[in-house]
Amino acid sequence: MLTTEFERRDLALSDAFTISRGTREHTEVAFVRVTDDGGRTGVGAATPTAHYGSTPATLEAVLPDLLAAVERVGDPHALGEIEREMDATVRETPAARTAVSIAVHDLAAKRLGVSLYRLWGLAPERSPPTSFTIGISDPETMADRAAAAVEGGHGVLKLKLGTDRDRERVAAVREVAPDVRIRVDANEAWTPRESVRNSQWLADADVEFLEQPVPAADPEGLKFVYEHGALPIAADESCRTLPDIPQIADRADIANLKLMKCGGLREAKRMIATARAHGLEVMLGCMLESSASIAAACHLAPLLDYADLDGSLLLADDADPYEALDLSDGRIELTDDRPGTGARVR
Repeated sequence: MLTTEFERRDLALSDAFTISRGTREHTEVAFVRVTDDGGRTGVGAATPTAHYGSTPATLEAVLPDLLAAVERVGDPHALGEIEREMDATVRETPAARTAVSIAVHDLAAKRLGVSLYRLWGLAPERSPPTSFTIGISDPETMADRAAAAVEGGHGVLKLKLGTDRDRERVAAVREVAPDVRIRVDANEAWTPRESVRNSQWLADADVEFLEQPVPAADPEGLKFVYEHGALPIAADESCRTLPDIPQIADRADIANLKLMKCGGLREAKRMIATARAHGLEVMLGCMLESSASIAAACHLAPLLDYADLDGSLLLADDADPYEALDLSDGRIELTDDRPGTGARVR
């Protein structure tokens, strides 16, 4: 027998976070808890985003039905059956299904007394470091934030771009961080030809790859950049669910997956395998999230080429009610110290 509950929380960010589509100062999160009759509780979380058709209101509307499906199955180890029940209940709100998926995986691993990565048989030493994201601001502020991140131990930075002063921003960051790996994310802000031109000077600045330079609605534009640009291309907004992966295989080098896009941990593993089968490298990204969901994503890290799992690092001090792995220096160090995802109430 399982009992379930959820709650919505508004979490403040440490600084205003700007990308090409707008600015946020907080993030709304739905926390899910699934408890067995022995008193063990699995925890998950969802961060909705309107860009992918999900809002706090839609989460609140569908979570009761999804959790009722979990209670009907009644066994957290019946992960396939729970997934089928949820799919039959709600198909269009992947963030909500992800929160429930994380919670039942967390509970199943806790009942066995093992960490989630060990339940999956993964090698923790294969985990890449996570990047640390610098949102759009004036060049001086971005440089200051980059310098602080490097001083804290981060060796990989991700810069949000998509303005008329992008070149200044990259130059300012590279000046204070000459030795770190830098990735750039334009969040669909550029045209195909603009993307190709920008890729030339970004390559000169030793940028590692370029993420989603053109709108997802322009697949041929993405292919143009892939074929003519000077940098490897990562597809994010163009890669939401598993059927998208074959569509980007000839127009990107890297599939950027997110749990909040794909709908759950089992689906994320399927997408990783599919991307590999199509010759793509794999990155797992995130939204502005709680450690209750970032922790679960970290357990997939041994399967990745790149990680962008810093969402909880961008929250204000003490805003997150949960804590898990210490990612403050970018290292993803999975251990057996805590069963499940490792997320715990502060």
